[in-house]
Amino acid sequence: MNKSELLIWLQEEHQQWEALLERIGPTHMDQVGINSQWSFKDLIAHLIPDGLRCIANLQAMQHNEPEPPPPWPVHLQTDDEINAWIYQTNRERSVRQILDESHQMFQ
Repeated sequence: MNKSELLIWLQEEHQQWEALLERIGPTHMDQVGINSQWSFKDLIAHLIPDGLRCIANLQAMQHNEPEPPPPWPVHLQTDDEINAWIYQTNRERSVRQILDESHQMFQ
């Protein structure tokens, strides 16, 4: 896969993601139960740090720099600790804030 094909694929995947978000609608994104006690908003917020980490790692590789630290505190080591931190960090944020950050990350 070359760069152009990758960009086309990413755009198509993003369009499908946006279509899913549109079907769910902002009024249903706060409903708990999508994943145990998490809402869809919580799930989206959970994806953002991993996306930001991936972007930072790609940029570091492009500039031949060391891997940057994760967006969560470095003392957190287990998935449960990291997930709890992500949840606590974002639980008071609005659906609009989470969606805007998710969209900005893709751009």
